[in-house]
Amino acid sequence: MKALVYHGKNDVRVERVNDPEILNPRDAIVKVTASAICGSDLHLIHGWVPTMEEGDILGHEFMGEIVEVGHQVKNLKKGDRVVVPFTIACGRCYFCKNGWPTQCDNSNPNAELPEKFLGHGPSALFGYSHMYGGYPGGQAEYVRVPFADYGPLKIPEGLPDEKVLFLSDIFPTGYFAAENGRIKQGDTVAVWGCGPVGQFTIASAWLLGASRVIAIDDTIERLDMARNRNKAETINFAEKNVLETLNEMTSGRGPDVCIDAVGMEAKGSFYDNVKTKLWMESGKIPALRECIWACRKGGTISIAGVYTSFVDKFPLGEAFGKDLTFRMGQCNVHNYLKPLLGLIEQGKIDPSFVITHRLSLDETAKGYELFDEKKDGCIKVILTPDRKAA
Repeated sequence: MKALVYHGKNDVRVERVNDPEILNPRDAIVKVTASAICGSDLHLIHGWVPTMEEGDILGHEFMGEIVEVGHQVKNLKKGDRVVVPFTIACGRCYFCKNGWPTQCDNSNPNAELPEKFLGHGPSALFGYSHMYGGYPGGQAEYVRVPFADYGPLKIPEGLPDEKVLFLSDIFPTGYFAAENGRIKQGDTVAVWGCGPVGQFTIASAWLLGASRVIAIDDTIERLDMARNRNKAETINFAEKNVLETLNEMTSGRGPDVCIDAVGMEAKGSFYDNVKTKLWMESGKIPALRECIWACRKGGTISIAGVYTSFVDKFPLGEAFGKDLTFRMGQCNVHNYLKPLLGLIEQGKIDPSFVITHRLSLDETAKGYELFDEKKDGCIKVILTPDRKAA
């Protein structure tokens, strides 16, 4: 089969690799019908996750058709269309049973690696380094899906791939970010980052009752989507001081909820850039700092952007003094699949709005370049194995 293969920092190529096989009785093999490039994938090719190995297959946002199941998988059969959560979870351990599949104790055979870097052992992820299990990802023609009797969501007939693909990650992640903000009717919500997760965070803030949503970025196309499609007020931080502008927009009080949908690769100061280059910290937090400085007293900070380990100049005293509440984490996608599918079926949201580029699997490396460098107005790339290259 064809798959996108990692060969080192900023070097990924579509190549022929071995087809996946059933290895365990709870496995399934999925023929991929659509996958996507995620901002988190860029952390891999930029070298922020140190346990990538040559030959790894990338991709954690995908869906497709069941072509084979292990004998213990009773809820799925050949021909079923499924969306697969990006986290791999067993469904039986303490954490899975209590609603935290991202902390699954049984899916990551390499849990000792993240324990060294992060201090804990999270679940495995598809296509996301050996620290997260070393499982091949979905930017491929076929994928082995472990614990298939727990993870994949069967998709009803009549819903095209583009409407449901993002249930695999970014739609639930954006909704989770907004939900973590504990948004109440009438709240003003500020969202840092208008990439795909940021767009779904904005859309979800409206669904949860926000009266104002203010979106912050410096990429024109992303700001246009936030304003024109998602009805947010916008701030271009390349043109205006964010803190001063938010202060003016909220009559000096600050937003009720501030959401960081950027993460560790935010544009930082000279100091931040030097520290990260020298590996004296593992990410830059200018967006998170602004969230803390901007948020009203007694407000809530929600963190959806990915951070790995240590960061510097975290304004803890400011957060403590303002009585801020922090809620954060990797989205437990399994918990959101059915409720968010229901919103799609009811017509309350069509997640395909975020797609700007449709490419073949053969064009995946080109897609990474477009997405990484924000060329041609690129916000979200989807990949279709059966699609012919342009």
